[in-house]
Amino acid sequence: MRMLGISPDISGDIKGEITYFTCLRVLSETLGKLPLKLYQETENGTVKAKNNTYNIIKLRPNPYINPTMFWSTVERNRNHFGNAYVYCNWMGTQLKDLWILQSDHVRIMIDNKGYFGNKDAIYYIYNDPKTCKEYIFHQDNILHFKTSHTFNGIVGIAVQDILRNSIDGGLESQNFMNNLYKTGLTGKAILQFSDEMSQAQIQKFLSKLNEYASGANNAGKVMPIPYGMKLTPLDIKLTDSQFFELKKYNALQIASAFGIQPNFLNNYDKSSYSNSESQQLSFLINTMQFILKQYEEEITYKLLSREQINQGYYFKFNEGALLRADSQTQKDTLCGYVNNGIYTPNEARLLLNMPTKEGGDILMCNGNYIPITEVGNQYEKGGVINE
Repeated sequence: MRMLGISPDISGDIKGEITYFTCLRVLSETLGKLPLKLYQETENGTVKAKNNTYNIIKLRPNPYINPTMFWSTVERNRNHFGNAYVYCNWMGTQLKDLWILQSDHVRIMIDNKGYFGNKDAIYYIYNDPKTCKEYIFHQDNILHFKTSHTFNGIVGIAVQDILRNSIDGGLESQNFMNNLYKTGLTGKAILQFSDEMSQAQIQKFLSKLNEYASGANNAGKVMPIPYGMKLTPLDIKLTDSQFFELKKYNALQIASAFGIQPNFLNNYDKSSYSNSESQQLSFLINTMQFILKQYEEEITYKLLSREQINQGYYFKFNEGALLRADSQTQKDTLCGYVNNGIYTPNEARLLLNMPTKEGGDILMCNGNYIPITEVGNQYEKGGVINE
């Protein structure tokens, strides 16, 4: 039996494995800090839009959680359990609030006979651990986010289930280091003594000996040994067993399964701070893009009506929040957009959280620019090319 990620075959909570925890933190916090926007495609291009559903997502998904914590919690459940479920509480056609269901208390059922009215529809059965009540939700009332590890497209598989051996190995190495610190970095030793001692005397003596040998406070102190006994330490070094190399390799394997790059684990063996911007872009493309696209598609389909979708409305995360550059790069980029007629000055000011100004809604560009079809006309005079 496993509950809340605790497995009986290991001595610690799997979420306590440092690499596993770091991967959960990176992915959940990344999603939590991305603003979720509502857009509409119009004849004049894509514009920002607002409605009641967007206001709930932007301000407060439910009375207890703000949007940042809401989406980061959903993402943490998705990665840890393989699936994350959000109940959409509708009041007629108006969305009232959103609630995160405990993933390990949800079962998925496909009604292939139509017992509940809709043949081949998907239903989610939720057993509330607080009230012990069972609820059945139709698929249209549940936002279901799953990992990319799925073989039927309906149920996701948790990374911890796929990498059980690697994660267990990480926990064992972590427990080994914890125990080593508790004993004051003192390794095992062989105690030679007379065979005249009874088993009870041996256990009592060893217990007394451990009081002097264990703990950080006893490190470096003299340990008394009775006459006739000999204590021989076992000189087993961590370097001899390549402990840290194996631990690093195991950490990289776990991170790779999550799509997390080594620099997020403070491993800069093959990277540096100088190329952090390109690494951030790689993380967005290779890791987050799939996750964000799944969220956007599910939220758009479940929270917008068919009429709104046909009118061009859709939800999208602002990925630019991950690629914020330094002030000099930001200035050069915005100036390039404004000077080449891509942004108006007011649009650039809004990106900098500055108020708009009168006359700033006009596109501008260099007056020396001419259409490519008119190149060479500037050399004509009186209809004849001036040689």
